[in-house]
Amino acid sequence: MDKAKQDLHTRYQQMVKEATPKPNYWKNTAWAFLTGGVICTIGQLAYNLFARIEPTQLETTAATLAAMIALGALATGLGVYDWLAEHAGMGAAVPITGFSNTVTAAAMDFKQEGYILGMGSKMFTIAGPVLVYGILSSFVISLLRAVLSNILL
Repeated sequence: MDKAKQDLHTRYQQMVKEATPKPNYWKNTAWAFLTGGVICTIGQLAYNLFARIEPTQLETTAATLAAMIALGALATGLGVYDWLAEHAGMGAAVPITGFSNTVTAAAMDFKQEGYILGMGSKMFTIAGPVLVYGILSSFVISLLRAVLSNILL
């Protein structure tokens, strides 16, 4: 009986392998590269605009990040980002707008459960690990920098 299960499993795996469409890696890579490049170009244009308005580079950077997050959320709400991610793959997922899309989509999916227990909790289910990792890694690197700079000086 065990041999029969293994044969069935092997045949099933072979059928799945034959039925799975072969991706066009060159086309997918080109679309991802172009999409990521366009998103980053929009970010650079926003940065250049905010550089004329904001007095410091830190404020320019913060305003640019906020604008790109807002654009990603708006595109998600309008359904544009889902279409873009479907056609461009990782090119749409890598920039900060991809993070905004993920958080916004999670919030939109659970809106009917309410603003706090639905949108709020599901939004931070996605964003929580990213924020914790970012804060924790920043702390560790700052601590290492402080220790090493005191040792080396």
